[in-house]
Formats: sequence, C-alpha cells, structure tokens
Amino acid sequence: MFWYDGWLNKSINIEHEYFSHAIIGFPYAAYIIFRRNCGKWQKLGNTIHPLGGFLLALGLAFYITGTRELVSLSFPIVIAGIMVWLKGIPGLKLNWFPWLLIFLGTPNSVPYLITPYTLPLQKFIAWVAWVLLQLLGVSTRVDEIYLYVNDIPVEVAPYCAGLKMLFTSLYVTLLLLDWTGNLQNKRRVITLLTSAITISVTANIIRNTLLACFSW
Repeated sequence: MFWYDGWLNKSINIEHEYFSHAIIGFPYAAYIIFRRNCGKWQKLGNTIHPLGGFLLALGLAFYITGTRELVSLSFPIVIAGIMVWLKGIPGLKLNWFPWLLIFLGTPNSVPYLITPYTLPLQKFIAWVAWVLLQLLGVSTRVDEIYLYVNDIPVEVAPYCAGLKMLFTSLYVTLLLLDWTGNLQNKRRVITLLTSAITISVTANIIRNTLLACFSW
C-alpha cells in the first residue's frame, strides 16, 4: 500500500524505489491467480487449515502496529493466509510463484541490511572502471571504492553498485521464465539468472566509468 501511494502521490522514497519492479509483478501475479490458475483453484477441496488462521492473525497484528515495514509485510502474509485458509497447503502450492512475486515486490529493509556486504562488489567495479579509464587515456587512480580523476573523488557507493538494477533484473528474469514456460527448467533458470547478474554488473561498471569521465 505504501508502495502504490508513493508512486501515485509522487512521494516515493528510496525504499519504494528498490521495489518499483512490483508495478509489473503485482498485476502479473494477479493474472496468474485469477486467470491462469482459476480452474485449478476451483478443483481443489475446500479444506480449512489452522495455519491459514495463524497467518491471517499474524498479518493483522503486523498491520495494526502501524510500523511501515510490518504493515508492508502484512500484505503477503495475509495473501498466504487466505490461500491456506480456503484451500489448505495445496492452495499455497498452486499459487506459490505469484505469492513469491508479491513477497519479493513488498518493500522491506533487506537492501539496507545487505549494503555492508557489497564492499567486494564496489571494489571490483571501481578497479574494472579504472582499467577502462586507463584504456581511454583518462588519468585516474583507484583507492578502495574511490576513483580519483584530477583529484576529484568519484565514489562507487553501495547503491551505485547496482543493487536496484540487480534486484529488478532478477525479478524481471523470473517473470520471463514463467511467461515462457521455463520456470521448471533448472538449467535455463540458472543460465538466465546468471546472465541477469552479469549484465547488471557490467552496466554499472560502464555507468561508473562514464561518471568518472564526466569529472575529467
């Protein structure tokens, strides 16, 4: 809810921005649930599972707290609770992928929690960008995650290391795998996810190289 409000009212912040891929993921998840899996859902037995009640209660408790992150997380929890309450575990198994899309598109603090661990990636991007700058004839030096061009520092910051682009690339890759019917093909899943990571890192190396060039 915060995520949609942020976009509709132009009050989006960096937390929302990290999960803006949900603008295509949520509608696609709804399409799978209400169109593609509708017939299979109706054929499932109406088995009430106590886990569904627990998840609904947990989602309600999260929502009542009013805490931004807990309110956001209450949405996928309630969705899972409804599925399990109405159709039991088979209902959740049927719609595990659209639920995953909803969960991965729900704003949370994960991007900020993993930021301290992106230092090796930042250093790698900085050094590769330095090599490219040397090949272009740009006088520069590298120190940890900083590129110095004419003594002007250009920092390869955690967010500039491409976390947003990486998350979006992986998310869209999952959508494409499902859309093309290759989600169960482990080889293609691994290949495409690896390609998405490689493209994302390469794009950010080029981006930081250009930023350094503009400081020249």
